[in-house]
Amino acid sequence: MNNLESALKYLKTYHFSVIPCGKNKKALIPWEEYQKRLPTEEEITKWWVDFPEAQIGIVTGIISGICVVDLDDPEAEKTFNEIVPESLLMPTVYTPRGGKHHYFKCTDSELTNKAMLLGKKMDFRANGGYVLAPPSTNGKGNAYSFIKGLSIKDTTIPILPDSVLSILSSSLKQQEICQPIKSDLQDLTKPYIILQNGRRDNDLFHIANCLVKNKTPEQEVWQVLEILAKNCIPPFPENEIKIKIESALKRVARRERNLAHEILQFLNLTKGYINLTELYNTLQILTKEEKNNVYVIMNRLVKEGIIERYGKKNGVYRKLETEIEEIDIFGQEEEEINIRWPFGIESLVKTMAKNIVILAGTPNAGKTAFLLNLIEMNMDRFDIHYFISEMGKGELKTRLKKFDRPIKSWKFHSYERSNNFADVIKPNAINIVDFMEIYQEHYLIGQWIKDIYDKLDKGIAVIAIQKKPGASMGVGGLTTLEKARLYMTMDSSHILKIEKGKNWTNELKNPNKRFIDFKLVQGCKFIYSGDWRESIE
Repeated sequence: MNNLESALKYLKTYHFSVIPCGKNKKALIPWEEYQKRLPTEEEITKWWVDFPEAQIGIVTGIISGICVVDLDDPEAEKTFNEIVPESLLMPTVYTPRGGKHHYFKCTDSELTNKAMLLGKKMDFRANGGYVLAPPSTNGKGNAYSFIKGLSIKDTTIPILPDSVLSILSSSLKQQEICQPIKSDLQDLTKPYIILQNGRRDNDLFHIANCLVKNKTPEQEVWQVLEILAKNCIPPFPENEIKIKIESALKRVARRERNLAHEILQFLNLTKGYINLTELYNTLQILTKEEKNNVYVIMNRLVKEGIIERYGKKNGVYRKLETEIEEIDIFGQEEEEINIRWPFGIESLVKTMAKNIVILAGTPNAGKTAFLLNLIEMNMDRFDIHYFISEMGKGELKTRLKKFDRPIKSWKFHSYERSNNFADVIKPNAINIVDFMEIYQEHYLIGQWIKDIYDKLDKGIAVIAIQKKPGASMGVGGLTTLEKARLYMTMDSSHILKIEKGKNWTNELKNPNKRFIDFKLVQGCKFIYSGDWRESIE
């Protein structure tokens, strides 16, 4: 895949803001605009026509939803490994000079670039920055490359750990701001690098916040902020200084008073499960005092029936959804979809509009073969959209050639997609997800399935997920069962089983727990004999 194809994939699959860069890492276009909006496919194509040798820059920050920790030597990497959880997996890139780029989610518009964290070659790229991405190369022809198994495709992008946020916070607020304030007010007349154009308002707020939290008398707070406002680069105009200071102080006071309100707003914008770490990051909860306050507020919300604790993992809650819609029993009948299934599953279970179908299988059990057979059996009668996370164009074409039909006779839409499937679901079509990946926080998969369900109208979604050998459900357990009207499992022992079938085709023939033995030939043809059998459980 060349740089243009990769740049387009970063845009279309991951919604990253992409810009063209030279081998010297410098942007080849004015790129400030693309910190606020994504480029179009046409713009990216034109850039690579104008600059055929351009490398790929990904704009970090809110626009792309990512921030990057850049480690430039082994000492920095050692320090980084000491401050992050050992089990944390994150997309990671080898840089041509032997360093590493670690990718994290960015949900904070106030996170900016920082250099030499902890005095080491550890830089941070967020709002206002960019990084070069694979398969870019440097001037010597050495390439950026994802570490095997830790690419964006293979790994869920994690949120920024509290330990890293703490370093980012303390590197500016405590070391560069609070200490000079305590030691010598006259030093504040120096033009600190933090108070430069583009970040002056935000820095002024952080300084005001630091002073207020340290119980600095209001008169001294005004004096310090006024000195800083006059010595920014460039200085604030005289007539704006009072307005800026009042705004900063009101913002601090508002933050102190309205933490509970901010949490409720966060919950109103959040579906399903709430992770405290993500809440801390989103609301910029940094101090121990604030975190204690959050804990008290969350306990109160539990008692009020707004949220409940979820599972055995500390810090995870579920938002209770109490809104209900009355069913109109006199309205239009549910619409059955006359879809054909491999193994004649339609003889046991009916498929209705807005149904979720789950296919949970062990590795190499035949999930993709099942889904491709489903496409072949229905593509002349339905609009089918196939979202693939494991195969590229070449591998998909190879798989299709194994069927007894010309490659040009296939009629369906295929896309490379590995996350956020609900964003691209076609409400009135047959949607096939192959497959839904999750490597951490498996409980979230139930929410992802519900998000897809909410997007459906008269269409359906068939979702493949992984399953451990011998398990009756896929990763995510019961959370994957809730919305499914048909739930099937496949094992490498070549058994297909219906774990849940809600809409029986024959009222006298219960489909649940029935199974059938099969063989898979040439990776595409199912051979089976006999009928579905009842499981003895």
